[in-house]
Amino acid sequence: MFATNVGGLDRIARIVIGLALILGFFLNPEASLRWLYLIGVIPLATGLMQTCPLYSLIGINTCPTKKG
Repeated sequence: MFATNVGGLDRIARIVIGLALILGFFLNPEASLRWLYLIGVIPLATGLMQTCPLYSLIGINTCPTKKG
C-alpha cells in the first residue's frame, strides 16, 4: 500500500512517544483535555507500520537504502 519510509531511530521514537501518550491517557483520568493523549495513536501506528503519509507528501525517507 504505502512505501516504507520510517526506519531506525525514527521508528523507535514514534513507538515510544505513542505508547507514552496512550499511557498518559490511562494514568491521568482527571485531566480536562484527557482525550488529547489519544493523539499518541498516530505516532504509534506510523511507527509500527513503518510508513508515514506526511513523509510521503513532503519527500522524506529515514529508511536506510539497500546497497547492492
